[in-house]
Amino acid sequence: MVSALNQEGEVDGAYLDASGALHGFTRAANGTITKFNVKGAGTGSGQGTSASSINDLGAITANYIDSNGVNHGFLRQRSGAITTFNVSAAGNGSGQGTVPEGIDLLGEITGQYIDSSGVNHGFVRSPLGDITTFDAPGAGTASGQGTIPATPNVFGVITGQYIDSNNVHFGFLWNP
Repeated sequence: MVSALNQEGEVDGAYLDASGALHGFTRAANGTITKFNVKGAGTGSGQGTSASSINDLGAITANYIDSNGVNHGFLRQRSGAITTFNVSAAGNGSGQGTVPEGIDLLGEITGQYIDSSGVNHGFVRSPLGDITTFDAPGAGTASGQGTIPATPNVFGVITGQYIDSNNVHFGFLWNP
């Protein structure tokens, strides 16, 4: 499953093994494939390491799912160094946690975290690791509703969607 392509021709994504566990990969422009797993990722069906976004410097962000079904964020540098992170307000039950969606050229990561009530909220993680949370105006507050950011740009502007209290989806543009 290919997730993203950068200007350098690098691709990231994930594949499933025979047991249904996810494993991340990156494919260089020359065709070299590097497989990776985040320490702490589960090895059962529906668990493991994914990859959702790659920037032009080869940094990858996504989530890994532990053996309890909880999502955690990570940043993988081109060198292979991996930093894991969680939004402090994220829930720690199955299907909850931190889910990065995009990374810009400077290393700013945006995504969603799912709280203990199943509500989605937005976050931005700075290149220094500072995390700011936000909700789109009008976002619902029940399980399955809320704010789901997708893509940041180098100016800090984020696009995404939110689901209101009537379960209707809307797009948003967040400019901090």
